[in-house]
Amino acid sequence: MSEPIISVAGLRGIIGEELNPDVAMRYAAAFSATSPPGMFVITRDSRPSGKMLASAIHASLNALGRATLDAGIAATPTLGILIRQYCAAGGIQISASHNPSEFNGMKLFSAEGRVISKEPGSRVLEQYKTTKPQWVTYQNVGNHSVCPDATAAHIEAVLKTVDVQAIADRKFRVLLDSNHGAGAVLGAKFLRKLNCEVTILGEEPDGRFAHTPEPTSDNLTGICNKVHNAGVDVAFCQDPDADRLAVITDGGNYIGEEYTVALCMDHIFYSASKKERNRKLGPMVINCATSRMCEDIAEKYGVPIFRSAVGEANVVEMMLAKGATFGGEGNGGPIDPAVGYVRDSFVGMAQILDAMASTGKTISELVRALPKHYDLVKRKMTVELAKVPALLDKVALAYKNLPCDRMDGLRIDHGDAWVLLRGSNTEPIIRIFAEAPTQERAEQLCDEIKKLV
Repeated sequence: MSEPIISVAGLRGIIGEELNPDVAMRYAAAFSATSPPGMFVITRDSRPSGKMLASAIHASLNALGRATLDAGIAATPTLGILIRQYCAAGGIQISASHNPSEFNGMKLFSAEGRVISKEPGSRVLEQYKTTKPQWVTYQNVGNHSVCPDATAAHIEAVLKTVDVQAIADRKFRVLLDSNHGAGAVLGAKFLRKLNCEVTILGEEPDGRFAHTPEPTSDNLTGICNKVHNAGVDVAFCQDPDADRLAVITDGGNYIGEEYTVALCMDHIFYSASKKERNRKLGPMVINCATSRMCEDIAEKYGVPIFRSAVGEANVVEMMLAKGATFGGEGNGGPIDPAVGYVRDSFVGMAQILDAMASTGKTISELVRALPKHYDLVKRKMTVELAKVPALLDKVALAYKNLPCDRMDGLRIDHGDAWVLLRGSNTEPIIRIFAEAPTQERAEQLCDEIKKLV
């Protein structure tokens, strides 16, 4: 059996192949050995294999003397809230994010309620590879309890960041595509708290995805058609663990995950500049694969913006270091410190509805008002991860006369455009991102890289 793919903050693999109860138990034990004393909170997305893995993880941690709190099916950002609410030592979200149903995984959270960073993640990996669990005797087995309410604190935290009454007065008609994922647990409650008239697709969180789970344009064509015919004000589409959000306009047009963070950022800094919210005009952090739209927005409001390596943990580390007001990744993952240092689709929904309510603009009008002068193309190629460093060196040599950055993979600056080539943290693929003033130019840059690779 091959090993699962292990990244900074967790692992991922196919059930019955790279990932089984033994792997889950040993990895949970390694996390426990490197964590402070206390209880762990365990949540999962809606995949059918999640309950089996949860049972193994609870058993492992209890057998190490740890108490565990089972919060069942919940969004990944909800786990961060629960860890802080119960003053836990950490938590584990069982999820494979946007991967197909045969995959599952484990995402590790620290006592601060955020994804663990590189250094503690390295300690977990070393412990997993080198040390066997030290099971306790029967008198010291930890307690397993069930969380009585996993959603209330998360809803309250997000609602505090917006003008609830202004949104409620508009009675927005919203279509929510949870796609039978974990977002369905919180989605209807949350939107109805905002007095929205809600149509939910995939409301039953059973993991039987109605379409390929990653919320990209190709996968949401059918949803766009439904939105066009439904007469709603906006549609929100989540990935299975609800930390990413894609938006479809009132006309049924998919606007891309890159717009989620940009729309939130523009609204938050506009509100702060007008002193409509109790926020400062502080720095913004995005990753090195996120659209330069965000840089233009930051320039408009006169706030600094910083780029980190790709990955939620990396963005959060830089947000903390820079004292950022807001952050996120271009895959539809906004991060609002006022709610938690976790990518959160509900933050995205709240800020976009707040923008619509405060400005009186439709979602289409908000999109048109953004400083959009670029087209971002994303591609991927199947490649053995062990071969990625040599491929990056080969491409860097071919572009030796252009500015290149190796912070995360290889980013090549073409002046009016850029290309990023990097190995995935969770799949045996290379991702290629190219942004340029036109789609044709971005496609051309991707094609050049693909020929070299």
